[in-house]
Amino acid sequence: MSRSAVLRVLFVCSLLLVITGCSRDPNTRKQKYFESGEKYFSQGKYREAVIQFSNAVQIDPRFAQGHAQLAQTYLKLGDTQRAYNELSRTLELTPDDYRAQTDLVNLLTGTRRLDGSPFPEYITNAKPHLDLLKDKQPNNPETHEAWANYYGAQNKLGEAMQEAQQAISLDPNRSESYLLLALLQLRADQADQAEVNFKKAVAVDPKSLNAVLALGGFYQSHNRLPEAEKQFKQAIQIDPSNGVPRAALVRLLMQEGKKDEIVSFLQQTKRELPNNHQGYTMLGDYYFATGDLDKAMPEYASLYHDHPKDMQVKKNYIQILILKNQLDEAGKLNNEILKGRANDVDGLIFKGELQRLKNDPAGAVESLQTALHNEPDNAVGHYQLGLAYAQQRDLSRAESEWREAVRNRPDLADAQRALATLQISRGEYDNALQSAQQMIDAQPLSGDGFILKGIAELGLRKFTEAQRDDEEARNRAPDNPAPYVQLGNVQLTQKHYSEAVQFYQQALQKDPASADGLRGLMTTYVEQKQYDKAIAAAHAQIAKSPNNSNFYDLLGTALFDGKKDYAGAEAALRQAVDLDKTNGDAIEKLGKVQIQQGNMDQALALYQQATRDNPRNATFYILSGELYDAKQNWDQAKAMYQQALVVSPDNPLAANNLAYVLLEQGGNIDVAMNMAQTARRGMPNSPNAADTLGWAYYQKGIYHSAIDQFLEALRLNQKNGGPDSATVHYHLGLAYQKVNQNTLAREHLEKAVKLKPQYADARKALSELRG
Repeated sequence: MSRSAVLRVLFVCSLLLVITGCSRDPNTRKQKYFESGEKYFSQGKYREAVIQFSNAVQIDPRFAQGHAQLAQTYLKLGDTQRAYNELSRTLELTPDDYRAQTDLVNLLTGTRRLDGSPFPEYITNAKPHLDLLKDKQPNNPETHEAWANYYGAQNKLGEAMQEAQQAISLDPNRSESYLLLALLQLRADQADQAEVNFKKAVAVDPKSLNAVLALGGFYQSHNRLPEAEKQFKQAIQIDPSNGVPRAALVRLLMQEGKKDEIVSFLQQTKRELPNNHQGYTMLGDYYFATGDLDKAMPEYASLYHDHPKDMQVKKNYIQILILKNQLDEAGKLNNEILKGRANDVDGLIFKGELQRLKNDPAGAVESLQTALHNEPDNAVGHYQLGLAYAQQRDLSRAESEWREAVRNRPDLADAQRALATLQISRGEYDNALQSAQQMIDAQPLSGDGFILKGIAELGLRKFTEAQRDDEEARNRAPDNPAPYVQLGNVQLTQKHYSEAVQFYQQALQKDPASADGLRGLMTTYVEQKQYDKAIAAAHAQIAKSPNNSNFYDLLGTALFDGKKDYAGAEAALRQAVDLDKTNGDAIEKLGKVQIQQGNMDQALALYQQATRDNPRNATFYILSGELYDAKQNWDQAKAMYQQALVVSPDNPLAANNLAYVLLEQGGNIDVAMNMAQTARRGMPNSPNAADTLGWAYYQKGIYHSAIDQFLEALRLNQKNGGPDSATVHYHLGLAYQKVNQNTLAREHLEKAVKLKPQYADARKALSELRG
C-alpha cells in the first residue's frame, strides 16, 4: 500500500471516530431526544413525546429541563401521578423553577376524590409552594391564579375570586384569569357576571381553545343551543386537529336529537383527520356509545383494516366482536395481543370475559385476578370478575367486585346495572333506585338506567312512575325491545292483559329473537290459563328464529308447567340443550322433567354429561350431587360437591350442601361448620344456609347460636314466601330441648310432625320429650 493510501485510510478512520464519538456523547444524545420530544409535543403527539423525554432523562437523571417537559406532557395526557413525580423531581433539581412550582400547586389543588372533594393532605402540601410563590413572584398573575385555585378547592369562593381579580389587574390581557374568574362566579351562582367574564376571556384571546369551549359550555348549560353551536364550531376552526371541540359539538347535537347531522359531521371528521386516532375513531365510538352495534362493528372492522397497528382500535374492535357474540374472531385477535404482551391488562380482561361467555367461569376468575394483580384499580376488571363470580353463583363476591368497580369508576354504567339488578333480585328496590339514578346521571342519553329505574319502581308498585321511566327509555332507544318488554311488565303486573300483549308483541317486532319479549307474552297468556295461546306464541317465534335455544326452553317450560305434557316438554327442552349445551336453565329443567317421569338415572346421566360439556361450571356438579343426595349415595354426593368447590372454591350452594352431607354422615364437624359459614356469607337470604349453619352449631354443642340460626331460617322462609319447613322446626325443637326450654321444644317438634306426619325422627324426639 502506498504512503498516500495509508494516509487516506487513517484520515477516514479518524473522521469516523469523530462522527461516532459525537453520536456517543451523552449530552448530544440527550439533547437530540429532548428536541425530538419537543417536536412531538408541538404536534400534539404526547405519547411519543413521553418516550423521547424519558430517554433524555434516562441518559441524564439530573436533566431538570427534561423532567419539566416530561411533567408537562403527562399533564396533557391526564396522568397526574406521573406528572406529580416529574414536577417533584424538577423542583429537587431547580427549586427556583417557578413554573414547576405553580404547576405543582394547581395539580395538588385540582386533584379530586371520586366524590368530587379535594384531598385534604394535597391542600396542605400545596401551601408551602404557594407561600414561596407569593414571596418570590408576587406580581406574577399565575401566582394569584394558583392561590385562587387553592381557595376554590376549599370552597372559599370570595377569597378565590379576589385572587382571580388580582391576576386580571396585573395582566388585563390574560385570557386564563378571566376564564378562572368566570368559573368561580358560576360556582357562586353569579351566572350573569360569569357570562361577562367568559366573553372577556374570548375577547382578549380569540384563539384560546379553552375559553371558546368554556363559553360554548356555558351557553349549552343554559339551553342557548344555537349560541353554543357557534362557539363549538369556532373552537374547531381554532384547532381542526383536536378532537375535544368536535366531541363537544357532537354532544350538543345529541342533545338536540340531530342524529343524521351527527353522522354526517363525523364522516367528515374522519375524512379530514385520516391520521388522527381521535378523529378517525369518533364515528365508530359514536355508534358504540349509542348502542348501534350493527353499525359500530363494520365501522371498526374498516378501521382495523386501515389502522392494523393502532392497538386501541384493535381492542375496541375486540370488544364489539364480543358484544356481537363473534367470540372466536374476538379470541383470535386477543390472542395476538397476549402473544406479544402477556401481561396486557386489557387483553387479560378480554380473555376472562371470553372464558366466562364460553362457560368457563373458573378460568375467567383466574385471568381476571391476574389482570387485577397487574392493575388493582381497573374498574372494568372488577366488573368482569363480578360477572364470573355471579356465574359461579357466588353473589357475595360478585357484589363486592361490582362495588369496587363503582368505587373506582362511578360512571361505569355496566357495574351500576349489575348492582341494581342484584338489588332488584333481592327486593331491595330503594337501593336499586339509587343505583339506577347513578346510571342515568352517568349516561343520560342511554335508556338503560331508566329501564332499571322502572323495574325498581314496578317492584314498589309505583306504576305511574315506572311507566314514565320506561317511556323515557323507549324515547332514547326506540328500536330496542327492552323498553317495550318493561312497559308490558307494567301492564301485566296490573293485570291489564290486552295492553301487555301489545307491548310484548311490539318487542318481538323490534327483535324476533327477544327471549324476554316471548317470555312476557307467554306469561300473560299463562296467567289467564290460556296455555294453548302461550304454546302457539312459542311455536310462532321458533318459526322466525328456529335456532333459538331460549325459545325451546320457554316452550318446554310451558308444556311442563301448564299442560303437564311431559313428553312434549322433554322434546322441547332436549332441543334447547342440543342447540346450546351451556343453557343451564334448559339442562336443569330437562332433568326435572325426567325426574317427574321417574327417570332419575336419566336425569343424573344428563347432569353428568353437562359436567363433561362444561367442566369449569360448578352448577352441574351441584345438580349431580343433589341427585346423589336423593339416592342417598352420600360418597358420590360428597365427591360432586367437592368437585364444584374445586371449580368454584367459595361457591355457597356447594359449600352448604357439602356441609349438610358431612353433618348427616358423621363427618368432620369443624370442616362442616367452616363450609356452612361460607355458605351463610354467600347466601345471606337463604333459609337453607341458616338451617345448615344452625345444625353445625347444634352438633358442635353451641346451642344458643344454633337457635338463633334456626329462628333466622324460619324468618327468611316466611319473608321469601316459601312453605314452612318441618326440618327446621325439628332442628329448633332439638336445640330448645338442649337448653332446657322444653315447652318451646315441644311446640316446634309438634309443628314438625304436623307439617310432615311421616317424619319418624321428629315423632321419636317428641315421644322422648313427653316421656
